[in-house]
Amino acid sequence: MNTAKATRWSVLVLSMLVATACASTRTQKSAGEAIDDAVVTTRVKAALIDNSTTKAGSIDVETFKGVVQLNGFVETSVEKSTASTVTRAVNGVKEVRNNLSVKAEPATAGVVIDDSTVTAKVKAALVESPDTKAYQVNVETRSGVVQLSGFVNNAAAKAAAATVARRVDGVKSVDNQIDVK
Repeated sequence: MNTAKATRWSVLVLSMLVATACASTRTQKSAGEAIDDAVVTTRVKAALIDNSTTKAGSIDVETFKGVVQLNGFVETSVEKSTASTVTRAVNGVKEVRNNLSVKAEPATAGVVIDDSTVTAKVKAALVESPDTKAYQVNVETRSGVVQLSGFVNNAAAKAAAATVARRVDGVKSVDNQIDVK
């Protein structure tokens, strides 16, 4: 094989390998999609900060292939709906999944400390479980109610996370808002 032909062949094979390595699947993002999602997440957080109704510090934002999850606990139903409206207006958002829960009552210092402890225990249990990928699951707790969110690869992983969380002492109930990729 002559040098020019060998070079073209090498370039073709290398291009195919790069394209395959960078291609996305149902459960994994390509490098470009990961960057796009990071930009969308940043834009959504900035828009929530700029809005006078939403308390961005209470809202967790996750993005997977343009689908944005809003997770956590907010003070009012107006704040919840405003967060959706603000997020939909952000360039690059394909869909909004508003998993925000409205707080039923103001939390006392003791409840906040208890909730922090429960959150830490649930996160530790998810790390220890061979059935869950803890880095894919966000955990927030309010008055003993644990909210799970994020994006996992399959329904079994979603169910496993809820099962693990329910077994933790101090968990009153589990609100499983995890999405399957």
